[in-house]
Amino acid sequence: MALQPVLSLISVALFVIGIVGNGFEMRKIRLSTAEGQLVPKNVFLDRRNFKWYILIGIALVLWAINGIYT
Repeated sequence: MALQPVLSLISVALFVIGIVGNGFEMRKIRLSTAEGQLVPKNVFLDRRNFKWYILIGIALVLWAINGIYT
């Protein structure tokens, strides 16, 4: 199947974009709040991060689907 390398590249690209985007978003969240106002637990649960979590989840699902057909 010629689809396996393409699916692998897409899943890796989505994963990297998701991780890097999440890092930049968490930095913006940290800088936008005053010191001591945001608990580290709340940084991960901020609603601005969920789009990156969804992107990472899609990448992991594509990776798992590719693993089934390998």
